[in-house]
Amino acid sequence: MWAFSRDQTFTGTQFGTVAYFTFNNRLCFADSRSLGISSFLLIAFYRERYLPVKNAFKVYSVYRIGDIGIILAMWASHHLWHENITFMKLNNYQMVSEHIQSHSFIGVFISLAIVLAAAAKSAQLPFSSWLPRAMEGPTPSSAIFYGSLSVHLGVFLMLRTFPFWEHQTTVRVLVVLMGLSTSIAASLMASVQSSVKSQVAYSSIAQIGLIFIEIALGLETVALFHIVGNAFLRTYQLLVSPSVVSYLIREQFYTFEPKRVLHKKSFVKKMEYSLYMLSLKEFKLETFMNYFLWRPLKTIGKKLDFLSLRLLFILFVPTYLIGVSSFLYKDSIPYQIIEILPELFSFLGLILIFKAFSERESPLIAWVLIIMNSFWTALAISFNDKVSLYEIGFYLSGIIISGFIGYVALLRLNKIEVSVNLNQYSGHSFEHPKFAFFFLLACLGVTGFPITTKFIGEDLIYSHIKSDQILLAFFISSAFIFSGIAGIRIYARLFLGPHIKTNHESPYKSS
Repeated sequence: MWAFSRDQTFTGTQFGTVAYFTFNNRLCFADSRSLGISSFLLIAFYRERYLPVKNAFKVYSVYRIGDIGIILAMWASHHLWHENITFMKLNNYQMVSEHIQSHSFIGVFISLAIVLAAAAKSAQLPFSSWLPRAMEGPTPSSAIFYGSLSVHLGVFLMLRTFPFWEHQTTVRVLVVLMGLSTSIAASLMASVQSSVKSQVAYSSIAQIGLIFIEIALGLETVALFHIVGNAFLRTYQLLVSPSVVSYLIREQFYTFEPKRVLHKKSFVKKMEYSLYMLSLKEFKLETFMNYFLWRPLKTIGKKLDFLSLRLLFILFVPTYLIGVSSFLYKDSIPYQIIEILPELFSFLGLILIFKAFSERESPLIAWVLIIMNSFWTALAISFNDKVSLYEIGFYLSGIIISGFIGYVALLRLNKIEVSVNLNQYSGHSFEHPKFAFFFLLACLGVTGFPITTKFIGEDLIYSHIKSDQILLAFFISSAFIFSGIAGIRIYARLFLGPHIKTNHESPYKSS
């Protein structure tokens, strides 16, 4: 991964999908977007089926939610250290203690952001439902990628950053409670699963919850060995699961004896049955996420259903020109108004992303809204000091090119197909693989895939967000994350899933 320091020179690199965390001007600059995209493509390997594609998008969405914590931790760390700091420097207790004591709020904020990111990456409550959904992919990739690699990135993050938050008692108690509740809930859910891969997934989540507790208690060596042991065990279990299932089926065929059903109405049995049903429904974690996260975002977006493509351009162009004029003549505008303009413009961009995320009819409208959000972000950050036009142009260059490629691909698809919408998965990659390929490349460029100009430009943008602009940092971070989700949603609904035409073969929903 690439990172810029304040003088805009390259300070570190990291390639591949494994996250490596360095305290480079901000805390742990490790963008897991490449890991999220890899997960999405691996889970949706059976792209002609419904459930693999649906679950792939769910997993990608949770990964992106975790990125909010990473990005905000990086930004806050930039203002805490004011220098590049390595893990070796982080082990200096006196230096870390001095910074945290003089900036206690920022220290707690960074620690909580790290916990959020780690919980999402390692499938801790309330994000535990994504790991079993990831098992819709091929078994070998599930074993290597989810049994040993990606699910342990959260605990690895907590392990490497432990010297930073080890003296924050509140954070340590929070991590213990999170790990304990996840371990208990995941153990119960694992015992009622009908699929061996889901059972292995929840068992792994339960063990990872224990690893979080070990790290919070300061048992770093024990946690490291536990990570390695759990990774090897889950990989082995997933690889041999087909053989185990076939053996058990054959064994049951010859030796099955039905048990007598005894209905007891004691209080203990009622509690047992209730706990069983609750575990079978996975403690309604997906309902919780949908009610408190996805549904409010969709509700905000649906309030803008009146926007057509023509009206969108009519409203955007003059409003944006007013914003540019405000930037050019900001010396003539009262200082109190200039102070609130960055938050206002970034909020407008975030609202457009919510509309793109909830759009059900026109993929062109959703795509244009994602592009417009990037322009609002660039305008919002330009009001801060020492932002050069070169940085803004560098950030927007790749977005303009990728946006144009995606727009042309959608226009061509609209001309070829009778009906193109986002109401369901259409599976157009079956008949239009070239459009699917180029639109995927456009999505990666617009959503900030590593090595693209937007990915590098994001670091430039965060280096100019002031320490007192918390709302601006939150709005821009949320827009970055949800623009990635909205872009991949367009790709998944247009090009993946069962083909919308009835003359094509309809496969099983699940793999």
